[in-house]
Amino acid sequence: MSGFVVKPEPVAVPGLTHLHTGKVRDLYATASGDLVMVASDRVSAFDWVLPTDIPGKGRLLTRLSLWWFERLADLVPNHVLSDTPPPGAPADWAGRTLICRNLDMIPVECVARGYLAGSGLAEYRASGAVCGVPLPEGLVDGSRLETPIFTPATKAEVGEHDENVTFDHVAALLGEAPAAELRDLTLAVYSRGRALAEERGILLADTKFEFGRGPDGALVLADEVFTPDSSRFWPADSWRPGRPQPSFDKQFIRDWLTSPESGWDRAADTPPPPLPPEVVASTRAKYEEAVTRLTGD
Repeated sequence: MSGFVVKPEPVAVPGLTHLHTGKVRDLYATASGDLVMVASDRVSAFDWVLPTDIPGKGRLLTRLSLWWFERLADLVPNHVLSDTPPPGAPADWAGRTLICRNLDMIPVECVARGYLAGSGLAEYRASGAVCGVPLPEGLVDGSRLETPIFTPATKAEVGEHDENVTFDHVAALLGEAPAAELRDLTLAVYSRGRALAEERGILLADTKFEFGRGPDGALVLADEVFTPDSSRFWPADSWRPGRPQPSFDKQFIRDWLTSPESGWDRAADTPPPPLPPEVVASTRAKYEEAVTRLTGD
């Protein structure tokens, strides 16, 4: 089975109730009912949360999400109330903590794809479609899709794998109108992000969002947005369809884990080994480059 190689103990903070330890984020509740989301430096691959952290990763993810939330605010409200850690929080929480509205979360990963890669490519090769959306013949690894598509997935627990589903599956779960609202908003947010990223020399191949509903029933963008953990970023000047693309994400980690050097047999379902320092450094550098290119900071 997969999951945490070593599951961290939650930090005890006066006035906060620990709710959940996720792959990357720890979730707490305040006495008033708001949520406190703390982005750790943990990293996951192949449904395992690895035993090695990427130093500073949580702050990079938080900083980038806040940058994007500002640029999407006219399209969709977000869950952020404050980025100031609550009283009594550890000093290390600075820069990695968001105080958020408590939402009624939608139990669907809202995925948008503008290029063919990953599980979408595998599904296309098997059936000519992705999540029930038929695509033209002759597409290859890295092909740009003429029109971005909505390819939802189920939300999985830590150690489980998200499963791609069809729009009809989402409609049966939520209703036709709410499913269409999710699809349309997902594609609108993705299109905004893709255009902004392209201006900065980055192709936003695909991404996933999480939405919830506030007290008024309106959809609210939650969790993270357009980070290297939730999105596939490619440098535009290196894009060559027909092969795997260079990326600003965890590809260094995936490549090392599946190489003979790691000694790890993914099929054996044994925990992956610690990452070597050079893989940690390369991964951090890619995250930093993505943030710098996008924000200009």
